[in-house]
Amino acid sequence: MEAIKQVGIVAKPGVEAGRTLLPALLDWLAARRIAARCDEAAANYAPGAAAFAREEVADGTQLVIVLGGDGTLLSAARAVRGRDIPLFPVNLGGLGFLTAITVEEIYPELERAFRGEHRIGTRRMLRCEVWRGGESKSSYDALNDVVINKAALARMIDVVARVDEHFVCRYKADGLIVATPTGSTAYSLSAGGPIIYPTVEALALTPICPHMLTNRPVIVPASSAIDLENFAEDGDAWLTVDGQVGEPLKKGDHVRCRRSDHAVHLIRPPKLLFFDVLREKLKWGER
Repeated sequence: MEAIKQVGIVAKPGVEAGRTLLPALLDWLAARRIAARCDEAAANYAPGAAAFAREEVADGTQLVIVLGGDGTLLSAARAVRGRDIPLFPVNLGGLGFLTAITVEEIYPELERAFRGEHRIGTRRMLRCEVWRGGESKSSYDALNDVVINKAALARMIDVVARVDEHFVCRYKADGLIVATPTGSTAYSLSAGGPIIYPTVEALALTPICPHMLTNRPVIVPASSAIDLENFAEDGDAWLTVDGQVGEPLKKGDHVRCRRSDHAVHLIRPPKLLFFDVLREKLKWGER
């Protein structure tokens, strides 16, 4: 990684710790002659700091510091996609599978990153497109998952899934999740899906409360082209990406998922491995 002269800062709004952390962090960076570009939430914690749209924070930077929980990181990942800039995730939230750096570790770990001694985990994103009437209407990149959910008053979704043009199943369920390995410890895990090691090249199809009790999660190669055809009536099914963005679906829409060309680079604590995170976050027993 090139020498760090400017960093971006993305923050979760409304966190009390941000009011003391942000000004102190900006002073710490300035003392090292490192400039900072804050998104609007981060700038709100530091009066006088210039605010940039989240999609513009990474422009001209060599590192983006993310202050928040996994949700803030997911938003930052979509904003930074396409740029070869690592994210430095600091946990100000709750569970925090992805934001593994604590507030107490922020300065030592930043020093390590500035010296080039950091460890980077690369996480491939998932691309999805909504096709309607033979035309691509919208597209998204997800770090965690692409989900088709039932609308508030709908009974269930009705979706036909195909993998590499092979018919898999007609799902009648509360929803259907297509999860990356990164997203396997998120919504998919809550729905009974498998935990996938981050470097495994795979995707998981996880039904949510399926009407057919024998419908179980299925793991497919990451190279697969997944086509989800919606048979629910207009507005009865919704597409949600990383739990943050999406749109209502119409009957006959196809949601097509494939491995994205973009990846996210996460700076990880040097001694914290994946199974350490699982034991800590899921409260698994000690040896």
